[in-house]
Amino acid sequence: MPIDANTLRGSLCAAAAMVAVGSSAAVSPVLTGYPLLSGQAWRYLVAGLILLLAHRAGAPAARPTPAQWTRILLLAATGMAGFNVCLLKAVQHADPSTVGAVVGAAPVVLALAGPLGAARRPSTRVAVCALVTTAGVCVIQTFGAGSATGLLYALGALACECCFSLLAVGLLPALGPRRLSGLACLAAAPLLGLAAALTEGAAALRLPTRTEGLALVYLTLVVTALAFFLWYRGIGLLGVDRAGLFAGIVPLTAVLLGPVLGTGRLAPSALLGAAMVGAAVLYGVGSGPAARAEG
Repeated sequence: MPIDANTLRGSLCAAAAMVAVGSSAAVSPVLTGYPLLSGQAWRYLVAGLILLLAHRAGAPAARPTPAQWTRILLLAATGMAGFNVCLLKAVQHADPSTVGAVVGAAPVVLALAGPLGAARRPSTRVAVCALVTTAGVCVIQTFGAGSATGLLYALGALACECCFSLLAVGLLPALGPRRLSGLACLAAAPLLGLAAALTEGAAALRLPTRTEGLALVYLTLVVTALAFFLWYRGIGLLGVDRAGLFAGIVPLTAVLLGPVLGTGRLAPSALLGAAMVGAAVLYGVGSGPAARAEG
């Protein structure tokens, strides 16, 4: 079945967003000595301001309603602040590969929860492709070791990751991808700032080094402002179930960047997982008409 223009645009947006998120693995090692939650708070604050300034340059829009603000705050608390906290705790108690494989189940959750939330029957084709995508992620990551506590935090990160997309569905028609991304980032910043103050203390105020500063700039501009906008744009064009298939690109990008940057080797299992993810995504996005474009 030929792919229509909206499906093509949505696929490009979702793929580019997940490649950008996956590329964060290239710069994250630079920030191992910098307060994590503090860095995330500044990242979301600056990215939110950039996104809203870009939105104000366009047509004026009405203020969000109280119900929309509630949903935005919930999205920020789970999909942004909650995800970062759960991920931080998970990798303290479990192998990163285990955590990555658990969070990599997001395509399955989105393929089922997205349509059910809209009172639709999940697409069998998309659900099967989501299972294959998740299996490919597991092959790429390979399961490691970890405690029950680490697994629980990883499941929390998975739930928060899915909330980032599912809670946005009802907001995109009214707010659009750019404005929603900006408002959610600004809502998440103080939450992460408070968490940083409680857990990192005075260290949260440390100024970054030049290298750390450059890494934070990249995370702010590319991995946050650009990627969030593209992801929500992709959801608006594809629907959350089909867009969710592209979440499998995140670990794939992280693994493939290792040999390119000289920080890792490309294992045969990674090539097999990449083929599984790629085939599932290509087959899954052609499963039906694209969603109506929003924003």
